[in-house]
Amino acid sequence: MTRDDTPFMPHGGYRKLRSYTVAQAVYDATVVFCRRFYAHDKRMTDQMVQAARSGVRNISEGSGAAATSRKAEMKLTNVALASLNDELIPDFESYLLQQGLRVWPKESREARVVRERLQHDRIENLPPPPRGGVRLTGLADLADFVGKADAEIAANTLLCATHQACYLLRRQVKSQGRTFVEEGGFSENLYKKRLQARGQGRTKSDHVGQGRTASDRVGQRQTKSDKKDDVP
Repeated sequence: MTRDDTPFMPHGGYRKLRSYTVAQAVYDATVVFCRRFYAHDKRMTDQMVQAARSGVRNISEGSGAAATSRKAEMKLTNVALASLNDELIPDFESYLLQQGLRVWPKESREARVVRERLQHDRIENLPPPPRGGVRLTGLADLADFVGKADAEIAANTLLCATHQACYLLRRQVKSQGRTFVEEGGFSENLYKKRLQARGQGRTKSDHVGQGRTASDRVGQRQTKSDKKDDVP
């Protein structure tokens, strides 16, 4: 069945979204971070891990909901954004401030380097890290990097990654809104399909009716001819 044959709208495919890939990496790395630096605080660990998990799961749920509701898709995507932007980011910032550590300014050299690395899954042929150090090679390396870096670098790297996920989700919500305005939702699409089906049904009925009318006319002419033959 092709897309034109079904009333359901495009859905699923969330694993191909960059927002999902980044959010999943943030979730995995947040679990590692909390095990290292919040091992004594179960409540804080649960709060941060749940916020990161919500970011991932609401992206996937929104993608599935798109089949029958663009509104639900936008709502769930926005929940994912809120979980990361309004919950997880402040938690990482609070950790740094409470520990007397530096929050990297957005345009600092460290933040720019990390953001550039996180745009790639993995960068090959990077120079080796300094003795006793660790080097971020890309998004796929995030959890492993957080498991080895010191607290300030680990938290700031996760902040950069979470900000990237939020940036992508904002773009995603805007794109979903434009699609809804331009193409409508499931109910409108279903109504159009019903009208098309009715139109096709009427067309078939008209063709059948025209065929019958032609046959009737031929039959009538034959009947009249037979009557003439019967006249002495």
